[in-house]
Parts: sequence; structure tokens; C-alpha cells
Amino acid sequence: MSYLPRKLLQVLGSIFAVATFNFFLFHIIPGDPIRLIARTQKLDPEAVAELRKKFGLDGSIIHQYLVYLKNLAHADLGYSFSLHEGVGSVLLRALGHTALLLTVSTLIVVIIGIAIGVYAGSRQGKKSDSWIVISSLVFWSMPTFWVGMLLVFVFGVWWGGLPISGITTPNAVYSGSLSYMMDIARHLILPTLTLALVDIAFFIMITRTSLIEVMHEDYMLTARGKGLSRKTVVWKHGVRNALLPVMTASALYISALVGGAIQVEVVYSWPGMGLLMYNSVLARDYPVLEACFLVSSIVVLLANFASDVLYRVLDPRVSVAR
Repeated sequence: MSYLPRKLLQVLGSIFAVATFNFFLFHIIPGDPIRLIARTQKLDPEAVAELRKKFGLDGSIIHQYLVYLKNLAHADLGYSFSLHEGVGSVLLRALGHTALLLTVSTLIVVIIGIAIGVYAGSRQGKKSDSWIVISSLVFWSMPTFWVGMLLVFVFGVWWGGLPISGITTPNAVYSGSLSYMMDIARHLILPTLTLALVDIAFFIMITRTSLIEVMHEDYMLTARGKGLSRKTVVWKHGVRNALLPVMTASALYISALVGGAIQVEVVYSWPGMGLLMYNSVLARDYPVLEACFLVSSIVVLLANFASDVLYRVLDPRVSVAR
């Protein structure tokens, strides 16, 4: 079997394993969503039994698992216990908000991180390189949620110039679509800045290390020996080869970014998948939790798959497994 079909089968197998693990994980954790609903609404035993039957929790764990796989095969993610609507619509709405946050922050992190990493790597041992490395390590060591709370205090409490929660201003009246988009952009600043400050160091250090290794290769010494300018040697020959490891590291970054986004969305009450997962844990909303973790896992698996395939396309030295 060739590489691509075999890799796709591995991805599908991983998705099945994740779906199975998610189901049993959330069904064995302490807490009962039906009891939680019954406590808040003061339901009698007959009503509780009816709720269990309605949400499919009256059967054995194996029966529930088989029903879950059957529904998943038909793209049915279930019904939310706490939000009282289909999980698909809930997830789609939250996924759009998360995609907006991650797209903007990823573009900033990758572009600026690679540019600063190239600058530092081309000036190895100089004072500017040392300051960049020290600053990167400091920001990299900071917990994402702590940076978020610090920015909330600075810009929300002390200075008060930027919104610190939500995606839009409550009860705001917009004159048009432009003012609506500007309001979203203002709410996006602090969550994006939080992710960028912590994650940009990752690309700075990876790019810097990769470029330093490339700069000592024989073909780089030959290019300099031909009299090419330092700028041409770095950007035309060095960066092109130094970015190959960066591409592979990008897949790992997406895995870390999903975890960081959860913390940021909770801190800023950003209505994305992170906040949805947090609220679903508190409500023991199994269908929502299973769907959120499944989608997050699929995103990470596809990112790794795309990175692996793209690396093989760009670097012909990588042999294709038979």
C-alpha cells in the first residue's frame, strides 16, 4: 500500500480510537447530569426516569456506546443536556468563534515569530540575539491563563481602554456591518495578544535554531564564498531550508494552541469551543464534551497529516515509506 492511503487509514483509525476513548472517559467520571438537572428543577423520580430515557442514559454503557457510534456514523452528535438543542448547531456556532480567534492569532504568531527568528538566527552571538532569546524564554515560560488575567487587569481595570469579555458589546446598536465588525475586532485584541505573547516564542526559537544549523552547511559557505551579500544568503538560501523543520513544528504548535485557546476563551468569556467545553464539564453535558474533544482531536490529526505530507512534497530527500 502506498504512503498516502496508508496514512489516511492511520488517521481514520486514530479518529475511531479517540471517539471510543472520549465516550468512556466522560461516562466514568464522577457526576450525573440527570441528577444535576433534577436537583436544579426539583423533579420527582418519575420525571427523572423519563429524562434518562429521553437522553438515552437508561441502557447499559455498552448499549449507549453502540448507539453513539451509530449516530456518529450518521453525523448525529446528539442533544445537549444543558443547552436543550442539537450538539451540531451548538458546536458549529462555537467553532466559528474559535476559528476566528485561532486564525488571527496564528497568522500573527507565525509571521512575526518566523521574522524575528530569522533576524536572531542571522545575528547569532550578538547582543540583539541574546535579548531576543532571553525575552522569548521569559514569555514562553508564562502560563497562558496568567498572561490573560494580567492583560485583563491592565487593559480592563487599570487602563480600561479595551473590552475584556465576550465577542460583542451587550445590547449594542450598530449603524451597519462595519461598526459590528469593528466591535468584534476590539473584543479580539486581548485574546489574540494573549496567545501571541506566549506562543510567538515557539516559532522564534524553532526558526532561530534551524537557521543557525543551516548557516553552517557547506552550500551556505559556498554561497558566501561566491561573494553573495549576507541578506541574499540568509533569505534566498538559508530561510528556504530552515523553514522545513518549522513546518513540522507547526503541527505540534496546533496541538498546543488548542489547549491555550481553551484557557484564553475561559479568561475572556470568548464564546468558542474552549468556553463551551468548560461549561459542559460543569454541567456534565456528555454529548457536547464528546463532540468538542472529537473535533479538537480531528483538527490535530489532520494538521499532523498535512504537515507530514507537505514536508515530503517540499523535501525530496525524505523517502516515501513502502
